[in-house]
Amino acid sequence: MISIILKILQMPRFKKYAKKHPRHLQQVILDAVEEILTDTEIGELKKGDLNGFRVHKFTIGHQLILIAYKVESDYLVLYQAGPHENFYKNLKKYLKEIGG
Repeated sequence: MISIILKILQMPRFKKYAKKHPRHLQQVILDAVEEILTDTEIGELKKGDLNGFRVHKFTIGHQLILIAYKVESDYLVLYQAGPHENFYKNLKKYLKEIGG
């Protein structure tokens, strides 16, 4: 099932990560977001503490990058992007900080 997404909400942590990269790498991140918009179920569905989250994986150069997102009604909420190292630990910590 493909959801219809009308709005994209970028959480501050996602925005900060995307912004700190040069324009050509920002485009790679945007392309990954486009892939998610095309098929919101492309990311792996998480369980346990991260129940309801999906994580989409892609590469920038030779580095694996993950995007954590949720689909909430007609919103695509982008929570965090970054390399695999400590990704899930940082995401859980961030969710506690924002009360998510």
